[in-house]
Amino acid sequence: QAQLVESGGGLVQAGGSLRLSCAASGRAFSMYTVAWFRQAPGKEREFVAVITSDAWTTYYADSVKGRFTISRNNAKNTVYLQMNSLKPEDTAVYYCAAGAVSANSVRVGDRRPDYWGQGTQVTVSS
Repeated sequence: QAQLVESGGGLVQAGGSLRLSCAASGRAFSMYTVAWFRQAPGKEREFVAVITSDAWTTYYADSVKGRFTISRNNAKNTVYLQMNSLKPEDTAVYYCAAGAVSANSVRVGDRRPDYWGQGTQVTVSS
């Protein structure tokens, strides 16, 4: 099992940057695929980015490709989401999720990870 805690959200102007962190407890975390999702008001939760357990493979939603970077430090049981060139449409609650699933299955929406954090709010002002 894993318990996930997101941090790093906040209010930023369009064009700015934020780095989200997802800190996990549990020894199995380093073996899990980890993803970021987001949910804007009135919209469904959507996939943002995913990284394999060994960090060799990452996938991104088209809407964030080239602006966001997912990375992980297994020694610290932490996954990051560096968000640059933020836009007002990036405003959402961002969730970290981890589990024994393939990164590609998460990317295409076939499966979702088992463990989720409580989310952190990101607000981008225009």
